[in-house]
Amino acid sequence: MSIFSKQKNSGTAAIQIEGLYKNFGEYKALNNLSLEVKRGEIFGFLGLNGAGKTTTIKTLLGMLRPTAGELYMLGEKVDAGNYKLWDKVGYLEEATFYPDLTVIENLDIARRMQGVSDKESVNQVICKLGLEPHQKKKAKNLSLGNKQRLGLAKAMIHNPEILILDEPINGLDPAGVAEIRNMLYDLAKNFGVTIFISSHLLEELSKVATRIGIIHNGNLIQEIEMNKLEQSLQKNLVLNGRDKNAIKRVLKAHSYEFEETMDGHLKLTDGHAAENPEQLAELLVKSNQPPTLLRVVTEDLEGYFLRTIGMGRGNF
Repeated sequence: MSIFSKQKNSGTAAIQIEGLYKNFGEYKALNNLSLEVKRGEIFGFLGLNGAGKTTTIKTLLGMLRPTAGELYMLGEKVDAGNYKLWDKVGYLEEATFYPDLTVIENLDIARRMQGVSDKESVNQVICKLGLEPHQKKKAKNLSLGNKQRLGLAKAMIHNPEILILDEPINGLDPAGVAEIRNMLYDLAKNFGVTIFISSHLLEELSKVATRIGIIHNGNLIQEIEMNKLEQSLQKNLVLNGRDKNAIKRVLKAHSYEFEETMDGHLKLTDGHAAENPEQLAELLVKSNQPPTLLRVVTEDLEGYFLRTIGMGRGNF
């Protein structure tokens, strides 16, 4: 059987985490974390370094024992001794390999360690991840992107139903990021693999994940479908004019809330202004203070993420 056969769909969620706590002494790394990942979904797990992403993943993989809570994958309770479950899960934290062995040799070792009897699985995973031109190269001579491909190939050689990736795009150049992204999308869409991918980069997760969960200080603070993210981005009206003090007086007189940006513009902070910029333009013209700048600025993804976790990065 091909290692990339279509996975069977089931009503059972691929991953379920219920009321997860993890303490290290007095330090609370995870605090009542609950989430569910559907089969065939690409779930992005977003948070700053130290937010609790890796602790969640290691608990999910049975590497850490939870302080409280329950975890299930494919309907089975997570237990380090449940070897049948681990046959269905692939994991990549950091691409590791034997540097003086070729790509083929590295993957053949991975195949044997996973107990995969079909030797053809090595060629299949090489073709699937586009490693054919590099299969006879020593691992130490691969580019960073291809080293990451090799790591993914090792994680996938046993045909897992769930692929868990901890910061897989760290250090990759834009071309490498795009390659990994396309690969993951193909695995989920065409082969039904469920992908749980952690990152601190919303910009990258937004291009591949179907849904994201944002974790901060051990708390899951938001989940959002990526196709609804655009609607959640904050919009502000930014303006300027020849007599900024006079404009400020007009704004105050008509109860507009505003603040001055670092580059000297005025940013109106209530949503009504951004939704109806023509009303403000008309008001300023009638007040003999026509704007020299008037534009709606939509929050970028980094700004949205920082606002969601309660951090700022300064004004525009």
